[in-house]
Amino acid sequence: MKDTLQPGITFEWQTTVPERAVVPALFGEHTAFAQQMPAVLATGYMVGLMELACTQAIIPHMDWPVEQSLGTHVSFSHLAATPPGMTLTIRGELVEVEGRRVRFRVEAWDGLDKISEGEHERTIVIAEKFHVRLAEKKQRAGL
Repeated sequence: MKDTLQPGITFEWQTTVPERAVVPALFGEHTAFAQQMPAVLATGYMVGLMELACTQAIIPHMDWPVEQSLGTHVSFSHLAATPPGMTLTIRGELVEVEGRRVRFRVEAWDGLDKISEGEHERTIVIAEKFHVRLAEKKQRAGL
């Protein structure tokens, strides 16, 4: 990690909600469930976008791609429904750096409503070491 990875880093990132991000599309293999749900941004997809925004914010402050970050904790509310086609604005701040662990405060807006707020933690890892451990686990699992 670079010395610049410090609390106080702020970011703003925008993305448009794609059709594949809505509840029926995300859970399409569960047909009965998916057909009954509204075509709005799925919470799981929203969480992924918020993680991505945090990841992008710290890449310039790491030895990328040797160092990478992995999500280890999320605590986000989902406050309002967002249909596909709307543009999300995700804003956040790095509020804590403790060793390899980083913690963010994050909010998301869809242009009309605040749709989420909460906290997210990531851990900085050495990619090569992580992939070795992952390969070992896959081997133990017979994959």
